[in-house]
Amino acid sequence: MAEITTDVLIIGTGPAGSATSALLSSYGVENMVVNRYRWLANTPRAHITNQRTMEVLRDLGHEVEAEAYMHATEQDLMGENVFCESLAGEEIGRMKSWGKHPFSRAEHQLASPCHMNDLPQTFMEPILFSTACKRGAQGRMSTEYLSHVQDAEGVTTTLRDRLSGREFEVRSKYLVGADGGNSLVAEHIDAPIEGKMGVGGSMNILFKADLSKYVAHRPSVLYWVMQPGADVGGIGMGLVRMIRPWDEWLIVWGYDINEPAPEVDEAFATSVARQLVGDPELEIELLSANTWTVNDAYATNMQKGRVFIMGDAAHRHPPSNGLGSNTSIQDSFNLAWKLAAVVKGQAGEALLDSYTEERAPVAKQIVTRANQSIGEFGPIFEALGMTGGDDHDVIKANMDARCDTGEAAEKQRAAIRDAIAFKKYEFDAHGVEMNQRYKSGAIVTDGQMEPAFELDAELHYQPTTWPGARLPHVWVFDHDTGAQVSTLDLCGNGAFTILTGIGGEAWCAAAEKVAGDMGLALNCHVIGPRQKYVDHVGDWARASEISDTGCLLVRPDHHVAWRIDEMADDPQGELTRVLTTILAR
Repeated sequence: MAEITTDVLIIGTGPAGSATSALLSSYGVENMVVNRYRWLANTPRAHITNQRTMEVLRDLGHEVEAEAYMHATEQDLMGENVFCESLAGEEIGRMKSWGKHPFSRAEHQLASPCHMNDLPQTFMEPILFSTACKRGAQGRMSTEYLSHVQDAEGVTTTLRDRLSGREFEVRSKYLVGADGGNSLVAEHIDAPIEGKMGVGGSMNILFKADLSKYVAHRPSVLYWVMQPGADVGGIGMGLVRMIRPWDEWLIVWGYDINEPAPEVDEAFATSVARQLVGDPELEIELLSANTWTVNDAYATNMQKGRVFIMGDAAHRHPPSNGLGSNTSIQDSFNLAWKLAAVVKGQAGEALLDSYTEERAPVAKQIVTRANQSIGEFGPIFEALGMTGGDDHDVIKANMDARCDTGEAAEKQRAAIRDAIAFKKYEFDAHGVEMNQRYKSGAIVTDGQMEPAFELDAELHYQPTTWPGARLPHVWVFDHDTGAQVSTLDLCGNGAFTILTGIGGEAWCAAAEKVAGDMGLALNCHVIGPRQKYVDHVGDWARASEISDTGCLLVRPDHHVAWRIDEMADDPQGELTRVLTTILAR
């Protein structure tokens, strides 16, 4: 007999697990989240926090979003990726990254009410976990997942209390495995994993040292150090990563995956730091050191029956592009509302099948992109003459040649500039973050053709209200207060939303009736002159892609579920048809 019962049991308190728990708690669903360790992340790990993730935090509440900004390094200090021989040595080049270029910044500002930032996992996890616990989640540390058995009614999970060694059982309706890249939950459901683990080796060295004299005049999150040996394994080259400006740092340096992992003690860590910083007298305060492997693997199916996997359990890849915790949190945003709808009896269990349909393609996309980004360092090494051997004198001469006069040196300088600029596919790939469009049973297109991407889909976000796409953000205005409100703020919070215009009021009347009949939270907003929300600038009229009498049906995760261009003959019948399909009722 299980000692504890709950609706959803979540294994892992990382970004995916804690976000799932916070969202479910916000939706009023009982859940328990466990962590095999005694506390949350103790090293910075993930840090790049993109706009879509900040929208999830905003949906959890403006106080959650505000706390994240309070702890984060803001976008302008994320700065320009710097490529150099060492921090104290010669700079080779740099590129405007993370929305720093004015053109890119404009795209960011048009795309979202939120700003990307640098929020280390040591700050992100406590924000999400505390939000979950404050809203009713049962959080339990030092609790290890051992196994589970599922049946037609639920899942019985065996856990171990690591303090006492005692094993106990938890009975839940659903189980979520957010237990990392070596996920035992994924193993136990035989999740099909494509790709390969351990394709490269890296070491992390976390330390404190005041490096402001080397970096404060050129603020950045990432300083890429081009030295002989930098192309061995790892994530492409030596990296000095800012954790806190400008006195806490993380060095990433590769090692040959075919050799034993190095032992990183204080003496070794100090020597590597001195080498990459370029200061032979540098003293550091070593905080921690560890080795890890670069992975290139993703799950093609993220669920089995009542058990789901998410985050690193489902997509295992290097930190390139800063996609890790962002994709993990967006997994949770996709699954949590569906679990809530099923647990509350608002949807059939077939709705949950859409989780894999929608998120497995994203897992493949971001794993492919992150590993491709490592390979795209190659042209920089080639342009500098750093490839093809370990003769450091030859490599140094090749690198120095860029300073010569003559046609060969001019061509080398051009090649270096082009190779660095091409890294925008890693460091300014706005489209990778924002262009995710879902195709599943939880989307109704009524045969509408998906619009083609007119620009590079990896670099540029291209908004559309085509069903499956994220609802475009534009600012509308509160008629009573004059305050600007994002269209995203009109949606979410665990509810479906209808957006329409003057002449579309019948959609709201139909929504009220359908919501009552189906037991759903279904909000409706009319946007137009003298309405609660006013489109003074006309941005919503341009972005909505429907007439004033049409409507958009938006899911709790901000993705458009259905749209119709103009008023239907039977709006109540249409909403009933569409919601019945989406919710698998």
